Amino acid sequence: MSNWQKVFSDKNEYRAEIVIAVLQESGLQPVLVNKKDAAYQFGHFEVLVAPDHVLRAIKIIENDIEFK
Repeated sequence: MSNWQKVFSDKNEYRAEIVIAVLQESGLQPVLVNKKDAAYQFGHFEVLVAPDHVLRAIKIIENDIEFK
C-alpha cells in the first residue's frame, strides 16, 4: 500500500466518506487516511487508491460527485 496515490483531499471527513462510498460503488477499493491532528483539529483527510485505478478514480470524482 506504500505506492497507493492520493486522489482526493479535504478538511471535512464527510466529504471524504462520500468519495469513498462512490468509489466503492464503482468497484474500486479506496482507503481513507486521517491526517487530522486530534489535539488541535487541523489537517485533512485523504482518499487513496491503487496506482492502476488513479485515472478512473479521478474521472469518477470529477464527473459523478458534486459538493455544494
